[in-house]
Amino acid sequence: MRVLIIGAGLGGLTLLHGLRRAGIDACVYERSPRHGGQPASYGIHLDADGLRALHDSLPAANWKQIDADATPAPMIIRFHDPRGGVLATIDKRFPANATDPVTRRRAISRGKLREALLLGTGNDINPSVHWQKQFERYDITSSGVRAHFADGTYADGDILIGADGSNSRVRRQRLPELERQDLGIINIAGRVPLSGELAAELPAAFTDGGINNVVPARTGWMFLSTWATGDPDNTDVSHGADRYIVWAWAAAEATYPTGIGALDGGQLKQLVSERIPGWGRPLQALVEATQPATINTVPLRTMPLLPDWEPSPVTLLGDAIHNMTPMAGIGANTALRDADQLRRTLTAGHDPLDAISRYENAMRRYANQALKLSTRNATNAALAAPANRTAFRTLLRIGTHLPALQRKMFGPTVR
Repeated sequence: MRVLIIGAGLGGLTLLHGLRRAGIDACVYERSPRHGGQPASYGIHLDADGLRALHDSLPAANWKQIDADATPAPMIIRFHDPRGGVLATIDKRFPANATDPVTRRRAISRGKLREALLLGTGNDINPSVHWQKQFERYDITSSGVRAHFADGTYADGDILIGADGSNSRVRRQRLPELERQDLGIINIAGRVPLSGELAAELPAAFTDGGINNVVPARTGWMFLSTWATGDPDNTDVSHGADRYIVWAWAAAEATYPTGIGALDGGQLKQLVSERIPGWGRPLQALVEATQPATINTVPLRTMPLLPDWEPSPVTLLGDAIHNMTPMAGIGANTALRDADQLRRTLTAGHDPLDAISRYENAMRRYANQALKLSTRNATNAALAAPANRTAFRTLLRIGTHLPALQRKMFGPTVR
């Protein structure tokens, strides 16, 4: 069997390793050059699903590199009022995941994870990743699939996997009716080195690697999280600090000025500052300390819930099929889960078309759950009516004294 994978993202590279370890001939075709062309990124939290997928798919050397580069990340979610008071804390550090050497939750920069996944793929004589190969279209042939590239070349295989991101050309041809939806929500996001006076001013709860939500009484929502610095392919803004803090202000697009996408970082910074008057000094200091060059807008889009479709020799994984908002923090982990699920079905001895059908049936089930959660979190944060926001804040406060209510709202691990 020969498998063509379009896209050298996290899911595509994980699948590449998993298939090649199983003795399957697989290659990745990526439109960007080997170095550069990668968007600036903040990092991801690797959960149990993502870590199991990486551990089970990768050669020992790649896993060892990830294990060395990642840092422990507590699964703690806090809700604060704008003055910094804690409304509720959700502690999901399950004992098994906290101690298991494979599944204990970790944080890693996307650049470092990508470099670990590229380890062992650079054989000049017989490379497994082909760079600067822009996919244009595929043809179903009598023997499988032929992928055509912009440079006039093509590649033949038995199966083609679209792992080419949210604007997937493979999806556009395979499932043209399936399009991303605009949620009418825009995040303004920035990042700032965690050092000097700012580091001293921020409370420990903002800098311990947990996920923090600031919930004002009416509109808007702020997210905060801390990450280790360093991405191999991107200019680092750490200025010597070993960590930086990422923040994002989420609100309905209708609440912003017309043409917000054309505003520069300084104008966006001013816009956020004007929306947090009276907030606690540490939160205001965080926005003030952010360099305008790091601030941009992120319109939130999502795929709809995935319907059933008939399997073919062409399938998709990751953002190419279930692009979701960042509001649940599970998009990358779901892509890694896809890679592992597809690896398992393709190496289980099934007919290739049957293997793809089994993969797609399983993927739709867990991907639709992830899409629901991600969209719900985004709409609750940015589109909730003031009365709903007030009720939510009240429940958070009451839940502090009523564990049974907290368990009903967030599950049994809330404290």
